[in-house]
Amino acid sequence: QVQLVESGGGLVQPGGSLRLSCAASGNIFRLNAMGWYRQAPGKQRELVALITNVDTTSYADSVKGRFTISRDNAKNTVYLQMNSLKPEDTAVYYCHADLKISRWSSRADYWGQGTQVTVSS
Repeated sequence: QVQLVESGGGLVQPGGSLRLSCAASGNIFRLNAMGWYRQAPGKQRELVALITNVDTTSYADSVKGRFTISRDNAKNTVYLQMNSLKPEDTAVYYCHADLKISRWSSRADYWGQGTQVTVSS
């Protein structure tokens, strides 16, 4: 059983910062790419940032220069540092992991439960 547990969401004023964390635990043979997605009310879930197992990163255009994704492989944890937050960043943020649970298993997608980020004055 694999679990992704997110933390760090909350309410912040425009221009403020938050740091999200997501720890993966359980039967993990190999952790590949990890990422953060978000879903605002009435909108589709969208990719925010992605980091591969060799630390290659990519970002949505809307967050480039403001958000930074990083990972700690020893802790199976991915982080999202969010600076200069805007009201349009308000959404539920979901952690995603592409991983294998054994040498012989296929890669599979796992998701966290989501954490609310609200940017408002």
